[in-house]
This record gives sequence, structure tokens and C-alpha cells, in this order.
Amino acid sequence: MDGWYVDDRCINCDAARQLAPGLIGEADGRSQILRPPGDEAELRRLHAAAFACPTRSIRPADGRPDQTLDPFPMALDDGVLLCGHHSRHTAGASSYLLLRPSGTAMMIDTPRWSRELAERYAASGLVTDVLLTHRDHAAHGRRYADHFGARLWIHEGDLDAAPDADHVIRGLEPLQIGDGVTAQPLPGHTRGSVLYLADDRYCFSGDSFYWSRATGDLEVAQSVTWYSIEELAASLARAAGRLRFEWILPGHGDRHRLTADEMSRRLRALAERTRLLRPEPIDFTAVRW
Repeated sequence: MDGWYVDDRCINCDAARQLAPGLIGEADGRSQILRPPGDEAELRRLHAAAFACPTRSIRPADGRPDQTLDPFPMALDDGVLLCGHHSRHTAGASSYLLLRPSGTAMMIDTPRWSRELAERYAASGLVTDVLLTHRDHAAHGRRYADHFGARLWIHEGDLDAAPDADHVIRGLEPLQIGDGVTAQPLPGHTRGSVLYLADDRYCFSGDSFYWSRATGDLEVAQSVTWYSIEELAASLARAAGRLRFEWILPGHGDRHRLTADEMSRRLRALAERTRLLRPEPIDFTAVRW
């Protein structure tokens, strides 16, 4: 489409479609270009998709995106940057930089590893902590933590994915890990899944739940719940009433912002819906992005 194309390495992770809605869509289990960019803003959105794509499958006619149009890390809000440059080793998951009032930053999950990217992220503020939401996103955690001189965090339930973590979150109770930042264990997607919440504003949910464009609501990925959908339902029931945030910032699935009261209402409703779910065979194609 006007020279832009999606090559056959696409793993249908949805990252590109989140960044270029209306320009990239889904067909037959992969992304496709829907139409050419109509102006400079749309061209920039296509480039954001290209630089986020974990398989580098979104490409212009000459096969090389314009390096000067790489927007990452890209501001989503005053306090959060999207890292971009998603990694195949995390199935294309999103990762984030949480900016702190002290001028430091925390990295939540990880983009693909490169020294050049690490130095680019460090320019946003001294990264003091790398927070892993669960085992599926543990790739590159140690390398980024060592590069930054940061502390690596993971829950004990997924410790075998990062056995050299500097801090291990234990049990089910929330744990304050920094000024205004709390880890909330939420077993279900994996045994050691964790939410990270900051400032009653941001919820980094890993793969526990996400915003679905298909349903216009919070959803759980029932068909890719590795540990236990029943345990996830119990975790949501236990935590939903006390979680306060405006932004849902997942690893997979879309991001969204609502008022804290509206997010709280929707999270309680999600807990009720999840209580009715039963285990399903693993099926990536069944997720409602």
C-alpha cells in the first residue's frame, strides 16, 4: 500500500495496530496495511509502528524506516514513556519508563536489548529499578538492570525466570517498593504475576488484564492464562476494591485512560465476569484485541 507492507515474520502481537490505528489492521492472523499515510502525522504513526514491531515486519518500500522518525521513548503522559522496540523474546510485549519526581525512572518490563537503546532510555532519568510483571517478560531484565546499575524485581512465584533478581516480592499482600509505587501480587496469568501501581494514576498490569478495542472495556486474556483462570478470578476479587488508577498500561493489549472512579467500576465488573470463566486450551488467536 503506497510501498508500505507487512512481511511474513509478523507474529500478530498487536503492537503496530495500537500505534497506527486506521492505517494497520488485522487479517488472517497477522497485521496488514489498510491504506497509505495521508499526511505527515500519519507517516509518523507508521514509523512508530515500524520501530515498535518486534519482528521489524512493518516496512516502507525501500525496506528501511527513516531513523530520524524513531519516536521512542515516546511520552504517553507526563509521568510515563513507552519504550517501543518490542522484543520477540517477550512475545512483543510493551515496556515502559515510569518517571519519578526525583528525576529518576523505573523500567517496567523490557524492550529488546541494545546498548544504544539503553543509553537512550537512561537519558530520560537515572533508572533505579527494573520491575518485571511476570516470567514471560523477564528477557533482558538482568542486562538492562546491570547497564543502569538498577535493582531487578520479580515475584517469588516466577523467580526461576530471573533467579538472580535483586529483590523478590513474596506472598499476596501489596508491597511499597518506592515513593508512591506499590507492587500488588496478582497470581493467575502466571503464578508470580504482579501489578505495579504508581501515584493512584498508573497501573502496569503485565498480562493480567488489558484494554480491548474490540469490546471497549477491560478484559483478561482467558485463552492465554498459563497458570489458572480461577486463581486470576480470586486475585481480582481480592484486589479490585482497593486498586486506584486512571491509566491501564499492559504488556499485551491496548492502553487506555479513564477517571479513577470509572476504572474502579470497570475493574470490579471485570472481577465479576472473570469469576464465571473456566479454563480453556491455550489459543493465541482467541484474544480479543
